[in-house]
Amino acid sequence: MCIYFKSYFICNLILKKMKIFMEFIYKGMLFISLVLIYFAYKNWTESRELVIKGIKTTAKVVQLITVTDNEGNTFRPVFQYTDTTNNKITFESEISSSPSAYNVGDNVHIVYSKSNNIIKIISFWSLYRWSILLLVMASPLLIIGVGHLLYTLF
Repeated sequence: MCIYFKSYFICNLILKKMKIFMEFIYKGMLFISLVLIYFAYKNWTESRELVIKGIKTTAKVVQLITVTDNEGNTFRPVFQYTDTTNNKITFESEISSSPSAYNVGDNVHIVYSKSNNIIKIISFWSLYRWSILLLVMASPLLIIGVGHLLYTLF
């Protein structure tokens, strides 16, 4: 790379600045991965606590809301369940899909927290979706950041 520059001093200066910039990038990757892992762990513990301490019941699909975007139509289910005080609670799913994952009248097992107003369908993806996605994003950043850290230390 230094062959193309007239001055050896300019070449060294550019290489030093590039090295400093890349160190910043690698440390940034490591930091971002640790933040993502923290939030994945936090979400996982919240879901685990909800499953352990939450109230489990069965909800019924009462409606399918059609969500239209530039890619077509997807369907978002609306669930209704009766809580421990015999109040009918209706909530809309966070996820829409095409084809619909549920039909009107289907029964679904849910868990809810009376204190936090958190309601989740009892399924692996519904409970741990954000933990998995955050860990998938954090993994390559962590591998690159730690790999570079180990490379510079040894």
